[in-house]
Amino acid sequence: MQRRRARSQYCKGELIERQDFSEDLAAFKFRTDKQLPFIPGQYATIGFQVGEKIVQRPYSIVSSPHEPFMEVFVELVPEGVTTPLFWELKLGDSVFIRERLVGKFVLDTESGITRHVMAGTVTGAAPYISIARTQKIEQEQGKTSPHQILAIVGASRSWELGYYMDELNELAAQEEWFTFVPTASRPWEDPEWQGESGRAEDVIRKYGDQLGFDHTNAVGYACGHPQMIENAKAIWARARFPEERIKEEKFFVIKE
Repeated sequence: MQRRRARSQYCKGELIERQDFSEDLAAFKFRTDKQLPFIPGQYATIGFQVGEKIVQRPYSIVSSPHEPFMEVFVELVPEGVTTPLFWELKLGDSVFIRERLVGKFVLDTESGITRHVMAGTVTGAAPYISIARTQKIEQEQGKTSPHQILAIVGASRSWELGYYMDELNELAAQEEWFTFVPTASRPWEDPEWQGESGRAEDVIRKYGDQLGFDHTNAVGYACGHPQMIENAKAIWARARFPEERIKEEKFFVIKE
């Protein structure tokens, strides 16, 4: 009875698409057997059957709630509990997805501020992609006045962002409200890369100052590696951002 009650908290997600960007980075799209409402920036708890137990971890959602699938961007942690199980998935395989999607790392729509500077590391781009996709869809539907978004995403090498690089570059070319700055921290390993170099936090002030995202008019968001988040928070604090206008979502890459 207890096991049945626990299972009732989940729906099934069938893997319908998988794109491997590198040996340890991949995007996974699932078709769920019921619609799961969420706010862009929130996360899904995804589980796998291991023996008689469901082992699970939270993953930020890439897709928009308006899209007919759930998409996540995953980094393989070889000693982790769940990410190696993602790498075993084949098309048609299923996972468990907790029906309650939660999280507070969402766009600030209550303060009246409409400018947002977002820093991420690799899979930390996930909530920003969801936010941007949703804003574009709702703008096309005439539902919203767009917020101004500056998204700065760092990776060791540009190809680690996979097709999200093209998606975000295309969105930035189409929409005045969206600016995308990808940066590579190991450009010597990515000789064709012609863009910004350095870590995400290295260029926060540069682009924030250039585009006028400052402590008087913007909210800061940092998502991904804990050290990047601490560095970004310190930079914004020195730039006089109020503490309540700095949001964070840590991804622990050493231990799951």
